[in-house]
Amino acid sequence: MSKPTVLLIGPLAHTYKAWEALGAKYILLEFRTGTRKQFLENCRNGTYAAVRGCYRSNVSTSVTGPFNQELISALPESWKFIAHNGAGYDNVDVDACSARKIAVSSTPGAVDNATADVGILLLLGALRQAHAPLIALREGRWKGEPRLGHDPAGKTLGILGMGGIGRAMAHRARSFGMDIIYHNRRRLDPSLEKGAKYVSFDELLAQSDVLSLNLALNANTRHIISAPELAKTKKGVVIVNTARGALINEADLVSALESGHVSAVGLDVFENEPEIHPGLMKNDRAFLLPHLGTSTYETQREMELLVLKNLEIGVDEGKMLTLVSEQKGLDWAPEQANS
Repeated sequence: MSKPTVLLIGPLAHTYKAWEALGAKYILLEFRTGTRKQFLENCRNGTYAAVRGCYRSNVSTSVTGPFNQELISALPESWKFIAHNGAGYDNVDVDACSARKIAVSSTPGAVDNATADVGILLLLGALRQAHAPLIALREGRWKGEPRLGHDPAGKTLGILGMGGIGRAMAHRARSFGMDIIYHNRRRLDPSLEKGAKYVSFDELLAQSDVLSLNLALNANTRHIISAPELAKTKKGVVIVNTARGALINEADLVSALESGHVSAVGLDVFENEPEIHPGLMKNDRAFLLPHLGTSTYETQREMELLVLKNLEIGVDEGKMLTLVSEQKGLDWAPEQANS
């Protein structure tokens, strides 16, 4: 019986030896560089006719383009598993995959601590109005003309999306004396709340001193924060986003920032990366980072290992460790491993 075939798409930075070790039981194919046109041709000319599953990442989108309806429909019938490297997977059309009965996994858990660390960095940088003094210091003007910032203690942190990253953010914020409220589609089990209060979406907007976005981007959450929602927030609210830029209508956010309704923002993600709205770039109350949420060696390696494990368990056992939520419970979907 021939070995199953698996495909690596795009780069693998820290675990290439682990990938090579899979050659003991799989036929390994690679498409580390190339174009979308070449990839689609390989799907159609039989090069990938035996592929059972692949490793791909947000970074590999620069190689193949998004895994959208066009690309998913071109995958051979043998293809049953997409092991994706990234907590966010908005460049994979999960509905198209589900229609083809192709299982998709992501990397929750592996990204929680690093992303929450950056979230706290942004929260503190925005509260303390750190951008302008940092620029002044490098320009030889010492502090420049700094504004007084605010302490986190006693403030209410509202978390929109209390998954693993949101809970890690809450854990860190408690150490600064912040009160935690949150909104999800469904309330968490009380054992996971750790004292956080579940509120409605409108209550979250009205009560938060700092609003942190920690939810996935999809058709339902795109621009979930726009002018109508911003109008419901407290005057002087601070907005933090480490999830996906398109959760916020960036033009509306700039307007709210310029009017003073939003007192400061801490952003690691942007609506049209790598482009950033010029209104954010010129505003000295915008504390900005260039999408560094998971940019640590430890986290990147853990993510790669989790993706390889998802691929391996998918091919060997017909289940995935971290199946995406949209596919859980579907009548055809593989079992989600309890580990």
